[in-house]
Amino acid sequence: MAYRSGFLALVDGNFPLNKIQDIDMKGVYAVFLLLLSNVFMTVAWYGHLRFGEIKWMSKLGLFGFILISWGIAFFEYCMQVPANRIGFKLYGGPFNLFQLKIIQEVISLMVFTAFTLVVFRTESFRWNYVIAFVFLILAVFFVFKK
Repeated sequence: MAYRSGFLALVDGNFPLNKIQDIDMKGVYAVFLLLLSNVFMTVAWYGHLRFGEIKWMSKLGLFGFILISWGIAFFEYCMQVPANRIGFKLYGGPFNLFQLKIIQEVISLMVFTAFTLVVFRTESFRWNYVIAFVFLILAVFFVFKK
């Protein structure tokens, strides 16, 4: 069977997950795709708060921003779904569902923090946020503890 490559392979379900043999590489691919998906998710969820500053977008109503955010979120799902399938043990990946979720949450908060500090320069990163991140890192440590 010939496999299609790239985005079309993801859409039609012919992405050759079984071609990625190395379980460690599956973990790397899963985390990389989770990182990319979270970039799109963060822009979809919070980017619209700044879209209104773009001249032609300032005239859009709430429904227009919902449609734009939904369109951006589509690309999040194009990466999130393969990330979970590649990384999940059932499909030969190294992670169980709890591990995938904890990894995704930590990545999400890291991407959100970077996005917020760059795009919304009025926000500050306070000491209590640092402590919260330490606890999240501890959550990752404990979720992988045997």
